[in-house]
Amino acid sequence: MSQPLTSILVIEDELPIRRFLRPAFEGAGYRLIEAQTGAEGLLQATQSNPDVVILDLGLPDLDGLEVIRRLREWFHRPIIILSARGQETDKVKALDAGADDYVQKPFSVGELMARLRVALRHGAAGDSPTESTSIVAGDLTIDLVRREVRRKGELVHVTPLEYKLLATLARHAGLVLTHRQLLKEVWGPGHAEESHYLRLFMHQLRQKLEDNPARPRHLITEAGVGYRFRME
Repeated sequence: MSQPLTSILVIEDELPIRRFLRPAFEGAGYRLIEAQTGAEGLLQATQSNPDVVILDLGLPDLDGLEVIRRLREWFHRPIIILSARGQETDKVKALDAGADDYVQKPFSVGELMARLRVALRHGAAGDSPTESTSIVAGDLTIDLVRREVRRKGELVHVTPLEYKLLATLARHAGLVLTHRQLLKEVWGPGHAEESHYLRLFMHQLRQKLEDNPARPRHLITEAGVGYRFRME
């Protein structure tokens, strides 16, 4: 018996964009589900339980942030924002509300498909009953059992907080984590506004792990929003 196709729910009120995406998704072997309003999108999500939701923030009936919040009451798979809202505050609000990634219009299909593949890998890892014991990215190895970091095979001394920050980013590789998300996860809810901690610890990690800390390969800054761990 053949495996069911990976399903992508696109909640987008602009018909030209849905028509633009359809051949790209179907050509890549995905099953496309479409909705043009927030209410329709929420209904489609409950009926089809898609593998990924791609959501526009500017919908005619509901604000996209409200759609994210309602989805996150039960939907634990990836949500990618596809929106013309390009302000950093819009990106931060969407990611803090529960989105996994943010692609700004106008966009290239290549970029969106790459972000989609990352989200699907992350979603598959989240569905898995067991987690890999290590994460390998280039010459970095993060041992999640021993809580050790190696670079080019050599053990790197990292502090417990540096390790927790690195592991949190690596577990969500390819996806943007906001300053607030990282601060709450690593330091706790009481530190959600203290972004100077992040700048200091990211600087320290880059000095220890990157060949060129000024042009990092793995620990990527999303200006004004947060950070992303890049695997390649």
